[in-house]
Amino acid sequence: MSTSPPPDSDDSDAPVAGRRPIRELPDELISQIAAGEVVERPASVVRELVDNALDAGARQVTVRLSAGGVRLISVEDDGQGIPRDELSIALRRHATSKIASLSDLETVGTMGFRGEALAAINSIAELTLHSRARGADAAFALDGRTGELRQVARADGSTLEVRELFYATPARRKFLKTDATELAHCVEAVRRHALARPDVGFSVWHEGRLVEQWRAAIGRDPRLADALGDDFVARSVAVAHTRGAVRVEGRAGIPDAARSRADQQFFYVNGRFVRDKVLAHAVRSAYEDVLHGQRQPVYALYLEIDPARVDVNVHPTKIEVRFRDGREVHQAVRHAVEDAMAAPRSAAKRMVGWVQCAVGETGVATVGVRLKKAGA
Repeated sequence: MSTSPPPDSDDSDAPVAGRRPIRELPDELISQIAAGEVVERPASVVRELVDNALDAGARQVTVRLSAGGVRLISVEDDGQGIPRDELSIALRRHATSKIASLSDLETVGTMGFRGEALAAINSIAELTLHSRARGADAAFALDGRTGELRQVARADGSTLEVRELFYATPARRKFLKTDATELAHCVEAVRRHALARPDVGFSVWHEGRLVEQWRAAIGRDPRLADALGDDFVARSVAVAHTRGAVRVEGRAGIPDAARSRADQQFFYVNGRFVRDKVLAHAVRSAYEDVLHGQRQPVYALYLEIDPARVDVNVHPTKIEVRFRDGREVHQAVRHAVEDAMAAPRSAAKRMVGWVQCAVGETGVATVGVRLKKAGA
C-alpha cells in the first residue's frame, strides 16, 4: 500500500534531500573567488602591480619575471612608498588610499581604486611587500602569509614580489600556456602602460635577462617609436581634435599601414588602456571608405574626458568602460580620425579610382604591370 501523502497535504516544511544550509563564506575563499576575476594569468598581476607603481608617482618601474611570471613576478618602483603602519592594511580586502567615498569613485583619476588586487593576489600566491616611504628612516618588508614585519634596506619606493602564482589553486595552472606565451603577455601588459606614460621608464627582465626597455622620453612620439617601432610613426598621421568636452590625440596609421591582425590598436581613456566597442567602431568607421575586407587599421589614440562622464568601475580588470554619452564620444573619435586622415584618404581613394578605371580599359593583367611601375 502506498504511504505517500494525499495530494492536498502540506509538506512544505519537509527537508530537501542533499540541500546545504546557507552559510557565509570564509574570507580566504572570498579572496580566492575575487582573484578569479582579477587574476587570469601572470600578466594580470603585472598589470595590477604596475598600476599601483604609477599611482605611487614612480618614474622608473622594473619588472622581473621567472618562468613566464609563474615562479616569480617582482615589480620595483621609486614611488612614494608606504608608511610602516599602513603595510599590513595594504593587503586587506577593500583597502585603498585612492578613494574614500562614492563621489571619489565617480571621478576617479587613478589607475587602481578597488582595493582588491593585493588581497586577491595574496590569496593565491606567496606575496612579499618591501617599502620605504619618502622621508622615512627605514624600509620594511611584510610577509603576506605570516604577517611578519621586518626591517630591510632599500631606497624610497616599493617592491612587490609574487612567487608561485596559483600555488593555492593548482587547477588554475593547468590553463596557463607555455612560459614563452605567458612572458609575451606580461611584456605586452607593460608595453600598454609604457604607451600611456612616456615620462616613466620601464624595463622587463626574464630569468635575469633584459627583455624590453623603454627609457623615459619627452613627448609621446618618441615613446611610440620606441615601443611600436619607427615604422609606426613614419606611416601614421598625428591626431588632435576637440569636440565638446572630448579631446582626442595620438596617431592613426595611413591606409597602407593596415595589418591582417588587430595587434597595433591601442586606445586610452584618461590614461587608462581600454577595450570598448564604441571606440573601436568609431575608428573603423573613419576608415570605411579606404579599408575593406579584414584589414585592420593601426593606431594609438588618447581620449581625455571629464572622469564624471565615464564609468571605469565596470569590471574588476578595469579594461572596460561605459560612457555617459556614447554618441558624443563616437562622433568625436570618428571626426578626429577622419580629419587627420583627410590627405591620406584622398590619395588612397584616387589610387582605388585609378585602378578601377585601368581595369575597365585594359584588363587585370595590364593593371598589375602599371601598379608595379607606379610602386617602383
